[in-house]
Amino acid sequence: MKKPVFFLVSVLVILAAAFSAGCTSGDDTVPESTATPVATESVEAVQLSDKMTVGEMTEFMSAAVDYAKTAGKDEALAVFGKKDGKFSSGDIYVYAYDYNGTLLAHPYQPELVGTDRSDWTDARGFPFYKASEYVAKSDGGFVAYLYPRPEGGSIDESAKGDYVPKIGCVMPVDEEWWIGSGIYLSDLIDAETGEAPAATGEMIELVESGVAYALENGKEAAFEAISDKGGVLVDEAGHYLYAYDYNGTLLAHPHLTGKIGSDLIEHEGAFGEKDIRMLVSAAADGGGYVVFSWPNPDNEDKPEIKIGYVLPVDDEWWLGSGVYLSEITGADEALSV
Repeated sequence: MKKPVFFLVSVLVILAAAFSAGCTSGDDTVPESTATPVATESVEAVQLSDKMTVGEMTEFMSAAVDYAKTAGKDEALAVFGKKDGKFSSGDIYVYAYDYNGTLLAHPYQPELVGTDRSDWTDARGFPFYKASEYVAKSDGGFVAYLYPRPEGGSIDESAKGDYVPKIGCVMPVDEEWWIGSGIYLSDLIDAETGEAPAATGEMIELVESGVAYALENGKEAAFEAISDKGGVLVDEAGHYLYAYDYNGTLLAHPHLTGKIGSDLIEHEGAFGEKDIRMLVSAAADGGGYVVFSWPNPDNEDKPEIKIGYVLPVDDEWWLGSGVYLSEITGADEALSV
């Protein structure tokens, strides 16, 4: 494990004396204050390591926002863009965007600064910018996506096999720009247990057990078990499986029994992502993670970002499950888009 890194975030607070009532002149010129501004330096220590909780990531981002507001946009962007800056160490760093999709700062991708990233998607097609901008405009919060880790001082977005789930934290600075950071799902820890979020492991175990069940009991028995809300393939936490063929036809689902047999290949998520196409592609590639948005049956079927995991059963069909973002953050992550 890497040693924790301590960042000292210096925030300069200017306290100026307030003008007394009726101090403006007749020509609306604001008179120069005779008071001497008093500068005080508030230093906040932010501890980062290769393992973090959701709360620690939130505190880190709040400190970054405070710094950006105090230091000013130009200085903050320069600092956020440094690999060895106050807000960058290894896998933890801050990036910045404006609300037009222009990348303003990134310590590992300086060559992309100034470019329009509004249509950028992750390796499976999830619209990272659209989802992140939505969260920023909603006063900040969390998002999920797939992204490579920094290697050799840079990030190679063309290395599709290196994309892994990441939990991002996004916060607005002002009406012009916002910042984000994140922690890879494998490095996220539960604040109470100090271990990886249980829901993630449960999801993968459920998918693997579903494949084993199908291979042992046959396709029809598996479809019946998957579509049963109280069946053996729905775990105690309510995680369920879904099954499709490689053309996007729904074969089994406990919450969409009325759509079984339907072609859903062109279905779109809350951000316009072709979610079933994304899942089919991942299964055809041998399985893995996919981030998409989907109605959460435990929250009035409101759409929510979901981290899915899929595996092929054979060359005819595949199955998957998922964890909603709210299960990881502990907050209401329902989308209103």
